[in-house]
Amino acid sequence: MTPNETLSLPARPARPFIGEAMELRGWDDVKPFYDNLLNRPLNNADELRQWLIDRSELESYLSENFAWRYIRMTCDTANEELVNQLNFFIADIQPPMTEYGNELDLKAVHSPFLSELTDAGFDIMVRGMKKAIEIYRDENIPLQTDMQTEERKYGAIAGAMTVQIDGRELTLPEATDRLQLTSRAEREEAWRKIAERRYQDHAVLDQLFDRLRDLRHRVAVNAGFANFRDYSFAALGRFDYTPADCYRFHESVAEAVVPLLDVLSQERKQKLGVDHLRPWDLKVDAEGRPPLKPFATGAELVEKTIACFDRLDRELGDDLRIMRAMGHLDVESRKGKAPGGYNYPLEEIGVPFIFMNATSSLRDLVTMVHEGGHAVHSFLTRDLPLKAFRNPPMEVAELASMSMELLSMDHWDVFFDKPDELRRAKRQHLESIIETLPWVATIDAFQHWVYENPDHTVEERRENWVRIHDRFADRITDWSGIGYYKEYIWQRQLHLYEVPFYYIEYGIAQLGAIAIWRNYRRDPKAGLAGYKAALSLGYKAPIRDIYAAANVPFDFSKPYIQELMAFVAEEIRTVATDTN
Repeated sequence: MTPNETLSLPARPARPFIGEAMELRGWDDVKPFYDNLLNRPLNNADELRQWLIDRSELESYLSENFAWRYIRMTCDTANEELVNQLNFFIADIQPPMTEYGNELDLKAVHSPFLSELTDAGFDIMVRGMKKAIEIYRDENIPLQTDMQTEERKYGAIAGAMTVQIDGRELTLPEATDRLQLTSRAEREEAWRKIAERRYQDHAVLDQLFDRLRDLRHRVAVNAGFANFRDYSFAALGRFDYTPADCYRFHESVAEAVVPLLDVLSQERKQKLGVDHLRPWDLKVDAEGRPPLKPFATGAELVEKTIACFDRLDRELGDDLRIMRAMGHLDVESRKGKAPGGYNYPLEEIGVPFIFMNATSSLRDLVTMVHEGGHAVHSFLTRDLPLKAFRNPPMEVAELASMSMELLSMDHWDVFFDKPDELRRAKRQHLESIIETLPWVATIDAFQHWVYENPDHTVEERRENWVRIHDRFADRITDWSGIGYYKEYIWQRQLHLYEVPFYYIEYGIAQLGAIAIWRNYRRDPKAGLAGYKAALSLGYKAPIRDIYAAANVPFDFSKPYIQELMAFVAEEIRTVATDTN
């Protein structure tokens, strides 16, 4: 952007229904608006349409209010006041919201004028309402409040974890960067300290998970389901695939992808020249080169990501410029931050917030462009008239982010000015795709087992985790003498604690992302146009139709996975032999 160009920052839309001065101090501040919606006569289709718009305005305000409470808490988990502000919303606002929400869904689906709303997307919205009504139970409201309160404890526990290395206190993301050091002794020291620090809290995290499992099972049984897995498929609106499809995905990955892991691990072992490939050998450059440093500071990461997005489409770069100008980025790792990264949609303003724990690694670059893909999605849907239209299922949301990882990759020279470093970065990321699919299958299969066996003991959970892990892991890495750490590596996956059953989406979307990237490689203009067209639909079409808008199939069969893996393998070979 030149000095003469002005960035236009979005303004929050007007609030004709709830008023411009709305301030949430307690339930009484919003109850009158819910009562208005509940009691308002609806005499024709136009009045129903306006009713839906007004409901969307109210729910968008509350969604963003909650979002800021969550964002601020994750940015500083040690701040008790921020934790209390989030818990206030969970305990005092969400329960009556849920109760009223069910009543409003009933009012909408029973309206005789509903069939007259034939615009694209209304059928998808109503389908979701009907499923929500089907699984709603009054007795689950306090249980869901308890679940959310317990779920938030994970971030505080994990965010407080640090290790001492070379006289310095490091966050775990900072310490993890040391796994790329060329000194094997230093890598082992970092790995063992990270693993031991996590292991110190394994009993506490086991107890937290037991409480969550029990609460979730009670919710499922109350709603008439045999287990929380079946309840989750309904609650998550998985209309396009079934648990049986997930099992087929697991099998396809085990047969079509895991053998490639063995090949990569064997190559790594040979290049490193070690007798036994150990867990601390998996992130270092196999040819002994120092770790890639694509940026030095959070500000540099953001600036370079903007430049990268500009190469694809100036509009995409401007999305991140707007977020930066509005203070909607917190990207650097520090003590007290919750683990992980996310892009949180802000429903009123339509400009999301990116949170992550960057240090200076390639993984951080990938996280930034991943969350940037989510952000682009938020911008492309921000003007859709109803909140329901702006909230696509995760299989679509992750398509946006995982595709951006690959679409942006040809422009990573903004991070790496040396051709050999650029080749290394591309190859590492492409190999990570081969690693991602088995890990997704591992976490998803583990969740199926956990909730299909709700009475399991800690010992049974540990044994079955190892069984499932080993099904999808390479056969080369040697865990001898440290197996007790492997028994608990599932505890590092925050999704298991905070967003149960949200993980298979990464695998499904990874396949879609590879296909979008393949389209882009064949025709950049058409490939990017298909990507944006799919995201712009929001949730106004079924998942399969959204994928079709990007010109890719919604498919995770073994032959299709093999086809995509062959494409990735060929791209790896191309990168390895590229002399430009």
